[in-house]
Amino acid sequence: MIRAVKENDLSAVMQIWLDINIKAHSFISKHYWMDNYDMVKKILPQAEIYVYENNGTKEIEGFIGLTDNYIAGLFVKEDMQSKGIGKQLLNYAKGIKSNMYLSVYNKNIRAIQFYQREQFVVQSENTDDNTNEKELVLAWSR
Repeated sequence: MIRAVKENDLSAVMQIWLDINIKAHSFISKHYWMDNYDMVKKILPQAEIYVYENNGTKEIEGFIGLTDNYIAGLFVKEDMQSKGIGKQLLNYAKGIKSNMYLSVYNKNIRAIQFYQREQFVVQSENTDDNTNEKELVLAWSR
């Protein structure tokens, strides 16, 4: 089930955020993500966040964070990936937004392929000032 985030979901959401950033971005020091944890936890409630909650276990297995039309993040627990959760979260966002865009690191091939399969198109390439890594800006519109 997809629903809006609740305050008591924050701990689970942040654990997924940390675990998946470290795993998906092995080309960036895990300390970068650990050092940014508190800042993200502080600003996260300002975003529009939807979680995927397992109907049986009631555990949060993934989430999408939006700031206006920007996808600030789409994260699914590692053991729940490739089961359609990310697609469901993205489709939920597509149902409430008429266009969206995001940034993804060039080295995160799996994410790039996922978004391109979901009709996102590369708009530009730049360098992330914080990590000095190249990233793509991808966009989708209804």
